[in-house]
Amino acid sequence: MELEAVIKARRSVRRYSDRPVPREVVDRCIEAARLAPSACNSQPWHFIVVDDPESRALLAEAAFTGAYAMNGFAKSAPVLVVVVTLPSKVAARVGGLLRGVRYNLVDIGIAGEHFALQAAAEGLGTCWLGWFSAAGVKKALGLPRRARIDVVFSLGYAADEPPALPSARRPLEEVREYRAVQR
Repeated sequence: MELEAVIKARRSVRRYSDRPVPREVVDRCIEAARLAPSACNSQPWHFIVVDDPESRALLAEAAFTGAYAMNGFAKSAPVLVVVVTLPSKVAARVGGLLRGVRYNLVDIGIAGEHFALQAAAEGLGTCWLGWFSAAGVKKALGLPRRARIDVVFSLGYAADEPPALPSARRPLEEVREYRAVQR
């Protein structure tokens, strides 16, 4: 698929078929994320893949209940990918402090979109999830309390055909501006 077609085809999927996702396909998605650029080449990410049905059910229960139940649809995804945010290299952290930017979160966003686009190219659906019980996820995975988890992806084959057109987007003319720099 051409890049523009992949970008236009990518959708947030909230209903998954029970068709398993081969690990080699998941690995291609993570490889795409691994190749993403990052501030000072920090690569501040670690991907934990949970695809065993019993483990996935336990993780989903820990992540998406109570106040987080609105994302309970992720329980039906055959794969959950937990993105652990690692600290950036010192130069990126110092630059981030001076600019007021958490570059490791910017980097996670870039890597995450690489992951999602590769998944779309593979015919898979994803949904970025930021509303989940981080404490529940850490406990279920045996991660230390200090671990930072900002994103969980649900991943799988869509149960339904995604809509043909993307949801409403602001027009190009509204989001783009060409401007000359003042002397």
